[in-house]
Amino acid sequence: MTTDRAKTGARGEVVLRLVPHLTDINANGHIFGGWVLSQMDIAGGIVAGRIAQGAVATVAIESMTFITPILLGDVVSVYAVEERRGRTSVAIRIDVVAIRGSDMEEVLLTSGVYTFVALDANHRPRPLPDA
Repeated sequence: MTTDRAKTGARGEVVLRLVPHLTDINANGHIFGGWVLSQMDIAGGIVAGRIAQGAVATVAIESMTFITPILLGDVVSVYAVEERRGRTSVAIRIDVVAIRGSDMEEVLLTSGVYTFVALDANHRPRPLPDA
């Protein structure tokens, strides 16, 4: 069953909800790690862009843990929430969760922290707006 934590948004907001395709599978029958990294980067960028009120660029993946493989048929949700901010950058915690199987079990798949920097019109770092 879906946990109360997911219902209340304790992981942050659901930024993306996806179903991986057959073309996303590696030779082991799991979804490519690169596919999930890309989805996390997109979701984190959306949240960071809102915080920055403009363009952002990914500057670091501070931590990344693959907990369990993503399987074909999983309904994948990407949660993101601000973890901390500096003068020009913001760190976003991103959790990837699947709803799996007929009992709709929630499984934590991947977790990481991505850092984004706010960009000005010349693609140079700029200060974040006040919170």
